[in-house]
Amino acid sequence: MGSLAGGIRRHSVRPPPRSRPANKVIWHPSPNFGPRRDGLQPRYIVLHYTAMGCAGAALERLCDPTCEVSAHYLVDRDGTCFQMVAENKRAWHAGAGAWAGLSDINSRSIGIELVNTGTEPFAAPQMRALEGLLSHIMTRWKIAPVDVIGHSDMAPERKQDPGPRFDWRGLARAGLGVWPEIATDPVDFDASLTRIGYPSASAQDRLAAFRARFRPEGFGPLCAQDRARAASVARAFEQMRRPV
Repeated sequence: MGSLAGGIRRHSVRPPPRSRPANKVIWHPSPNFGPRRDGLQPRYIVLHYTAMGCAGAALERLCDPTCEVSAHYLVDRDGTCFQMVAENKRAWHAGAGAWAGLSDINSRSIGIELVNTGTEPFAAPQMRALEGLLSHIMTRWKIAPVDVIGHSDMAPERKQDPGPRFDWRGLARAGLGVWPEIATDPVDFDASLTRIGYPSASAQDRLAAFRARFRPEGFGPLCAQDRARAASVARAFEQMRRPV
């Protein structure tokens, strides 16, 4: 861990690159979608892992009408991208939860599933494909890096994905996410998490969700490092977040 004082490094806040080549996407339609409610458009991207061993099994589930679950995209370990739902439609990936005081995240987001069991590193070809996909989605919908979130961020009591093995730091270095390199003096941890956008949940669940994304090396009871990192993240999010 580097020196902790001062702000957020430039790489964490720059706009997404626009020069990445477009991904080759395989259309694999799912019947599990509907209209976005109240004319809402995507303002978030929610990242998930499938918790399944292969893309075929994930596609089967995400396209099964009896399962009532879907996502807009699925990215396989080798970088192959599948699209199941059009971006202007409401896929059923987020479920109950909230972020930054907003509910019905399905109507406000694009969901991307990553083939991963939840316990393995994310493959390099998969991450490269994800970066290309994110870049173009963010440009199309004017989504800021601060609005790329994990499923566990908006549903900390229910979900753990994309989990502590996901490379949020690398995503931030690519201009596609936020990572706090520098912390501030410790302040109230719970207040910082609310400022970031985490919904109400037990203290244990909120701490676990925060660490999974922003401090995966953390363990044990809440400590000063957690408080300092949370304060830094909260400040960055408030500076970057667009008005509701």
